[in-house]
Amino acid sequence: MTFESTPGPGHPALRVGLVGYGLAGAAFHAPLIAATPGLRLDAVVTSAPERREQLRQDHPQARVVDSAEQLLAAPCALDLLVVASPNRSHVPLARAALEAGLPVVVDKPLAATAAEAAGLVELAEACGLLLTVFQNRRWDTDFRTVRQLVDTGALGTVHRYESRFERWRPELKEGWRESADPVDAGGILYDLGSHLVDQALTLFGPAVQVYAEVDVRRAGAAVDDDAFVALTHAGGVRSHLWMSALAGRLGPRLRVLGDRSAYTVDGMDPQEDALRAGQRPGPGWGEVPASGYGLLGTTDGAAGYPSLPGDYPSFYAGVVRSLREGGPAPVDPRDAVAALTVLEAARRSAAEGRTVTLTERVAR
Repeated sequence: MTFESTPGPGHPALRVGLVGYGLAGAAFHAPLIAATPGLRLDAVVTSAPERREQLRQDHPQARVVDSAEQLLAAPCALDLLVVASPNRSHVPLARAALEAGLPVVVDKPLAATAAEAAGLVELAEACGLLLTVFQNRRWDTDFRTVRQLVDTGALGTVHRYESRFERWRPELKEGWRESADPVDAGGILYDLGSHLVDQALTLFGPAVQVYAEVDVRRAGAAVDDDAFVALTHAGGVRSHLWMSALAGRLGPRLRVLGDRSAYTVDGMDPQEDALRAGQRPGPGWGEVPASGYGLLGTTDGAAGYPSLPGDYPSFYAGVVRSLREGGPAPVDPRDAVAALTVLEAARRSAAEGRTVTLTERVAR
């Protein structure tokens, strides 16, 4: 789907309203918006006094707004709304923005259910407005490198893809991630699985079967904190995905096996830590030293394969292109519907102890 474009070169920067200034808003969206040519962080919704003060220090030019309702009361003052608030607010805020005539970026997961996400996609298409999802992990260094290897055929025919997002966080935290209320989409399956499933589907296409093991391991936890998901893709590739908050020793970040070669890489993309530390995109952004390269080869011999740099700024650059030039969204929201369909199947698989076969429920 394409969208109506705005006037050509020389027009002012697009005015962005950001809802939420927690981790997602402060460490990811606000700095990336501020660093993107053609965007201006105009207003931020946050009510916590400490976050308002942080915002004034980080982005003194941005207006501080008390509520999303107040911000959306004057939609003509904005060109784009970014939803980085807790999961339960994603659907109502995105719907309100679209109905007010505003394009929308929503942090992952787009919704708590595939049906809700599909409803948003239909509304955006009916309005002719951009709706996209912040799947920033598509621009991780490791994922970009694997995608290059798959696309160029360097691995041959891939038959197995293994991917892990593991943490060592034995102590419980407050917030929606630990909430058992379904509208919060809490738990590690939806939190980290939203990324892992999206990456697998992006690389290897639709899943036709889903098997999952979903557990609660930490004392006092109300939601899942350890999960394994196995996908069989329509093309025959099998994806094995691990996510955990209780991994005292981390497994390989990625292992991809083909009939010609294999690729393995350890360690996480550096961009999140850089953003959390207050660094901003610039020369050398997202680069990995040679010591961090993954290995490409077989048991007969393997060598470091240069990693493509991580490139989170590309997401918002894609948003600008979509709005200015009428091009496609940087992340098709239908992909979020597909990923949520898989996550729902994973929950059903774990609950019923069986493999779930998917039918095509989302029109592409």
